[in-house]
Amino acid sequence: MKRFLSPERRRWFIIAIIFLAIVFNYVDRQIVSILKPVLKSEFGLDDSGYAMILNIFTICYAIMYPVTGWLVDRFGARMIMFYGIITWSLACIGGGLSRTIGQFGFFRGLLGMAEPTNFPAQLKVIAVWFPGKLRATANSLCVAGSSIGAIIAPPVIAWLSLTYSWQIAFITMGAIGVFIAVLWKLIYRNPPAHILKEATASSVGETTTESFKWKQLWGTRSLWGILLIRFVSDPVWYFCLFWLPGYLQESSGFTLAQVGMIGWIPFLFADLGAIGTSAWSDKMVRKGCPPLRARKRMLTRVAILSPLCALTPYLGGAWSTLIVFSIVAIACLSWLFTISVVVAEAFPVKNVASVLGIAGGFGALGAVLFNYFVGQFIGTLGAGKIFFAMAFLHPLAVLILWTMVRPEKPSGVAVNSK
Repeated sequence: MKRFLSPERRRWFIIAIIFLAIVFNYVDRQIVSILKPVLKSEFGLDDSGYAMILNIFTICYAIMYPVTGWLVDRFGARMIMFYGIITWSLACIGGGLSRTIGQFGFFRGLLGMAEPTNFPAQLKVIAVWFPGKLRATANSLCVAGSSIGAIIAPPVIAWLSLTYSWQIAFITMGAIGVFIAVLWKLIYRNPPAHILKEATASSVGETTTESFKWKQLWGTRSLWGILLIRFVSDPVWYFCLFWLPGYLQESSGFTLAQVGMIGWIPFLFADLGAIGTSAWSDKMVRKGCPPLRARKRMLTRVAILSPLCALTPYLGGAWSTLIVFSIVAIACLSWLFTISVVVAEAFPVKNVASVLGIAGGFGALGAVLFNYFVGQFIGTLGAGKIFFAMAFLHPLAVLILWTMVRPEKPSGVAVNSK
């Protein structure tokens, strides 16, 4: 077994388990959006009440993201990932057992507190197990679980809910998460010295001894650039996850069964597109482009797709909405995949989980504000104006990316070209 799981093979098994964890991480968080009409009826909610439930999750997510990033840098990916998966799985089960809106809100908050462990731990694993020439591809295959989760969630959750009950949908997904946690505990190990050396030699932190202290991170321009990028661009993806399935049911006339049959389409396009754009940026690196510059060039070109969402109200019909958001989702997920790689290439390896944690918290904060805005005004201003506002967010992120993000190293250490 030890010979079969050589370090070069083990790292791909690790990626596979992280992929599964992220798949069900996203299924767990998206159950609410798929069952929006059912849950609104069950708990007597209107759109503002539904937005409140979303924000209980998202506020807890935003608060805990920086904390879990620090925990991963302090205690390692193995332990933090394990306890995170266990906790969010139990929270999902608790949601299915809830009988009051208070109980349900509590477990959605607990889910929000536990789920951020996933991405800082994943990025730390990528940073220490994979060199720059493989990093974006490995990262995209790993984080592809987010859109795969969004793909399988509509048919699976709709089937479980219609065949059994909405409660069974929550409980089943939580039980699967417990199994994934056990797999993680059995397979993950820290990288051996030669793998770690290969990985860190291609990043800004060429040795593992140089890093910023927590307070020093806040003095770097790149940290603030990445925070702003996540703050302005993440809300578009959160809209796809939390509002699009309900919008298709309530504004386009689709039933829950129909959403189960076709609601996965935008996320399939997002997944394939984001893996392709990540491989594209790795190809630029292999041709000699500095890694950080390659990511910037790719993200700039992909951001051109995002403004298409402003056309949605003028095309008419649910299918046109699906087509437009299938294209927009490619931009959203490409940015989410690759901005993590940007973090790994702009900061020392010992800081990457902390930086991603802080950035993820800011992204979730942007989503909290956007959720509130949508919940309050989608019925009065109309979805068209919300789509128009979203059209400007990724182009703004491009401007921030080029003006603020660069390689960062502690004082006295040479910095590679960006």
